[in-house]
Amino acid sequence: MADFKLTINNKKGLSVQRELKAPQSGALIGKKIGEKIDGALIGLSGYEFELTGGSDDCGFPMRKDVPGTRRKRILAVKGVGIKRKLGKGIKQRKTVCGNTVHESIVQVNLNILKEGKDDLGFKEPEKKQKKEKPAKEKKETPKEEKKKEEKPKETPKKEDKKPEAKKEEKK
Repeated sequence: MADFKLTINNKKGLSVQRELKAPQSGALIGKKIGEKIDGALIGLSGYEFELTGGSDDCGFPMRKDVPGTRRKRILAVKGVGIKRKLGKGIKQRKTVCGNTVHESIVQVNLNILKEGKDDLGFKEPEKKQKKEKPAKEKKETPKEEKKKEEKPKETPKKEDKKPEAKKEEKK
């Protein structure tokens, strides 16, 4: 029997990971994506889960539309295991795992349908609080004070380019 890493998601979008050892992991083998699982089978009484996916020992994701337990190379446009790198409508050939849990599956993803009494340990992510700095009054340095006191000097106006025009006339 295989050990599974369970990734359990709740309705708030938070997740928690649990380790499922060999005697209890046998309850998941043969289950398909989309099936409901009683929490008592995996040691969490009162809970009800839905199997939403997983990945095998080589990292290939399980896909709902691929039947069986083996890996298969599929031609797909979008969905699990497909990143949209190419243009719209272009198909990619990718290797994915079937929709049935088997012994080479390492990670199993579950969604909570019904909550039990036990706390699974969902923690809210800590939000970084911006420290509000008190508004400081800007103190002017002595140089800035002098600049304000001094009046800007008037720049002399440049004369029109008449001297150049005179040179052209001489030629």
